[in-house]
Amino acid sequence: MTGTKTFTPRHVSASEYLLALHRPEDRVAVLLLNRARQQTKQSILRADDIASPSFQEWLRIQNRAGADVFVGMNPLQPNSFSRTKESIREIRSVYLDLDADAPASLRAILTSGDIPIPNFVLDTSPEKCQVVWRVDGLDRGQAEALLSSLASQFLGDSAATDIARVLRLPGFTNRKYRDEFLVRAVHETDAVYHLHDFVVHEDSPEAPRRLWDGHGPTYRRRSGHKSQSEADWAYAKRALARGDAPEAVIERIADYRAEDKADPLYYARLTVGKAQAILHSMRPDGVEVARPVAIEEKQR
Repeated sequence: MTGTKTFTPRHVSASEYLLALHRPEDRVAVLLLNRARQQTKQSILRADDIASPSFQEWLRIQNRAGADVFVGMNPLQPNSFSRTKESIREIRSVYLDLDADAPASLRAILTSGDIPIPNFVLDTSPEKCQVVWRVDGLDRGQAEALLSSLASQFLGDSAATDIARVLRLPGFTNRKYRDEFLVRAVHETDAVYHLHDFVVHEDSPEAPRRLWDGHGPTYRRRSGHKSQSEADWAYAKRALARGDAPEAVIERIADYRAEDKADPLYYARLTVGKAQAILHSMRPDGVEVARPVAIEEKQR
């Protein structure tokens, strides 16, 4: 861990947040999602251009018109014009999207002793938040393994565990819900963390482990690591089992995969339909009678 010994937490603006995560010359994705108009717009610009007063004012105009504002958490290759895992130039951040009982999950993170204090905590909607750690020295595989393990341990959104993720930009209104909510970020520390600063637990709480074992820089994902489609399906099954309305689950998955799928709504309905079929085929003791075939993605 590197950073100053003393730091006073404070709320930060969108521009301050951007330039704390990225160097001015970094190429960064900005995503606007207007659900009412069913419009998605992505721009890839220098971080200092996004943080400029003129661009921030343009984002505020879009936000007032109904668009949610998201920003990429890791910088892109200099010549990239799309946001994919392959286009990520460097891992600068790892993060968690805490939806289910977020206050309890956040308390667990802050008091665990195994996980360092997040650099940023964002209040994204009532009782929901996102946490961000600045990191250095992680490769793509190490970063996604850490993201997956943190989500598993602290009940984060298992769908938000890829290195090309966009998260909400503070200072803008969350337009997803009926009641408007201003997203705010608290800068908790200026530390920069390394892989050995994180201790994660396997499914058993008695089995802590470090992702970095000191024997070399390469980390292989643990057995059972899910692909993104598998993670979506697992989320759908879990949400339906706890009683969430199917249409609400479909909307969440479609929103999440809006940039990844030619027809995100079709994909989301297919995923939720397969999850419903499995839940209906389970015996009373919870054992699945049959497992689903691999999700077929619509080609266009």
